[in-house]
Amino acid sequence: MGQGIAHTFGQYGFSVLLVDTDQAFLDRARKTITANLERQVKKGVLTREQSTETLARIEPSVGLPASLDVALAVEAVPEDIALKKDILARLDRAATDDAILASNTSSISITELASATGRPDRVIGMHFMNPVPLMKLVEIVRGTDTTDRTFERVHAWTVALGKTPACSADYPGFISNRVLMPMINEAVYCLMEGVANAESIDTVMKLGMNHPMGPLALADFIGLDVCLAIMEVLHRGLGDDKYRPCPLLRNMVSAGRLGRKSGRGFYAYEEP
Repeated sequence: MGQGIAHTFGQYGFSVLLVDTDQAFLDRARKTITANLERQVKKGVLTREQSTETLARIEPSVGLPASLDVALAVEAVPEDIALKKDILARLDRAATDDAILASNTSSISITELASATGRPDRVIGMHFMNPVPLMKLVEIVRGTDTTDRTFERVHAWTVALGKTPACSADYPGFISNRVLMPMINEAVYCLMEGVANAESIDTVMKLGMNHPMGPLALADFIGLDVCLAIMEVLHRGLGDDKYRPCPLLRNMVSAGRLGRKSGRGFYAYEEP
């Protein structure tokens, strides 16, 4: 997600500092961004010159600098609340006073994340969809203390990225995953209970409901560990057993069958 967000900001003219913990991760991100830009050139979305300019706007950095003169910082680390709060606290110390801090979280409370900073009025959710350069939606989530000015600036930046913003209140799962994850979870229950095999479940949703991807294939794409983490946030935050993660989903995550990224989930893949 981080490299996709960097790619998109760079493509639309923003200067980007792409931060990670290891040079190998940054090298891999640059390789992925380069390959995705090449696909855009071949499809006629970008010119060769625009592709080169996009890559030139993205500066890699191993580790977070002690001071950051930026208008916006977007964290895109895994769905671990302690990790996200630590990153946001470090960004709060490093960034200039007027900088906005955004989280790409798909389900965690923005209000709770903002409590790790001294600027809760300038903390907001920017939930990008994956793959970021292709997907048009950005879910903007306002925390309890997020100001109108913060929202308006982030809304304007989202539009400047060629995206369509959708605003959500700060409830578990927001809009997207409040609706999507219970559907995926129910599909896993259907599989566990022997209602049908994975292919049949996905075929019904694709051909019968006109979904571009079946829920089990989509879960593999998202990552089963991510799906489980979001279901746990929904279950814990809303207190309703209809959000209880399916035992099969838990077992698959425990077995390391995380979907595409591990090479095996509800389906098998040639390469992780």
